[in-house]
Amino acid sequence: MNANDVAHLQDLRVEVDGRALVDGVSLRLPPGRITALIGASGSGKTTTGLALLGACPRGARVTGEVRVPATTVGYVPQHPATVLNPARPVAALLRDIARTQVRHLPRRARRPAIRQRVLHALAQAQLPDGEALLRRFPHQLSGGQQQRIVLAQALLTGARTIVADEPTTGQDALTKQQIVGQLAALTRQGIAVLLLSHDLEVVRALADDVHVMRDGRIVESGPPERLWLAPRHPWTRDLLAHSPSAQPSDISEPARQNAVLQVRGLTARHRTTTVLHPTDLRLHPGAALAVMGRSGSGKTTLARCLAGLHRAYDGEILLDGTALPPSLRHRTRDQLAAVQYVFQDARAAFDDYRPVVDQVARSAVRLRRVPPPDAMAEAERTLRDLGLPGDLVRRTPGQLSGGELQRAALARALLAHPRVLICDEITSGLDTVTRRSLLTLLSGLPQTHPGLSLVLITHDHDTAALADRIAVLDAGHLVEQGPTGRLRTAPQHPLTAALLQPSPRLSSRLPCSRPRT
Repeated sequence: MNANDVAHLQDLRVEVDGRALVDGVSLRLPPGRITALIGASGSGKTTTGLALLGACPRGARVTGEVRVPATTVGYVPQHPATVLNPARPVAALLRDIARTQVRHLPRRARRPAIRQRVLHALAQAQLPDGEALLRRFPHQLSGGQQQRIVLAQALLTGARTIVADEPTTGQDALTKQQIVGQLAALTRQGIAVLLLSHDLEVVRALADDVHVMRDGRIVESGPPERLWLAPRHPWTRDLLAHSPSAQPSDISEPARQNAVLQVRGLTARHRTTTVLHPTDLRLHPGAALAVMGRSGSGKTTLARCLAGLHRAYDGEILLDGTALPPSLRHRTRDQLAAVQYVFQDARAAFDDYRPVVDQVARSAVRLRRVPPPDAMAEAERTLRDLGLPGDLVRRTPGQLSGGELQRAALARALLAHPRVLICDEITSGLDTVTRRSLLTLLSGLPQTHPGLSLVLITHDHDTAALADRIAVLDAGHLVEQGPTGRLRTAPQHPLTAALLQPSPRLSSRLPCSRPRT
């Protein structure tokens, strides 16, 4: 069991009258993440969730391991009214639980402590006006309010794991959106959520990890975007094909075959510290992917893994379906040329004592075996196309500005004729005019270099606007990814919303997102 997990199942088997309801299920529930179980009715989702509560069916034979270290598991059922006493007001239901938590206090201090705990639990359950509901009976509450009251009960017990069983089924769109916000808020408190659901739109929007169940077994697991874009099991493909959120291009065979770059389960470390947790990404020819996040979120580590500059990782990075060696030293010349990296600090990436054009031409000589005279001519032409005239590029790097050096760095990478170009915060630290000019240049690269795919490492929403898709990292976790338009207009994670908030000074003046190819 991972020391960070708050709950863990290992080889769980639940058998009733010789029939296995759950057969060999293993799950880990990390804090602050939503783990979803999806599958048809009778697939074993609810039985698995109830096993965490020690509430397996009567007469069941249970084997395997269920570990919930030092915490209570809360349960939010599909029909919350069934677990609320209809004869007692909400206040009584909550105070009974809170009372057990304050027995150690002096008698005089108990009543205010109970009240404080009840109101705090209601706020945690996204009921800021909960005090007004305390005098009501359960039948006087809406379905969404009943769910929040049940959740507040669980939080009062100190639950660090919540099993949410079909919480959005049968709810109207507004209530469903409120429940989505409620579950997301729980994870921000470090609570692990096991989501059992038929609602695949909600699963795709919320879940960090998805496990597909059929006949009591998990047949496929992965992040939601990977499952929706590239389902591997026939049952997963069939299940998602009937999802309202599925689009034909999301799960079709061609879409799964033509990714130029694919990341599978990438976990990266700095010595003994994990800085990038399991991550799955896909990049298609001619497309642009923006990887966003705050400083220290793991963006650059991810980029360096792609380029072979950071080899302490597990998982796979595939180029045209073939795994790339983790280390730059073990990659072939063609692989080195195919994935090129443009650093944030362009000045540090150049030799101070050689003319810039010579260093740019060297890329074509070294990686494509182009004769030096031809490489020099190509370098001058490419630099000129990027706005750097011949007299300028014959100077040494110290005689060029930061923006000019970034253009030279782009030219050097382009002379390798890459399939994938990784740009790591290359607009950071530039003045607004130079930055805008560089963004215009980036937006035009896929047109001037057909088939070129971009990975834009950035915390800047204007740079991200150039991409077809955005992936958001937070503390090494991939918290959201999807089409740029959807994430800009309807972000599901608060960090996404914060990062993509438009700048009143620059958004109206920057180039529009390039057309999709």
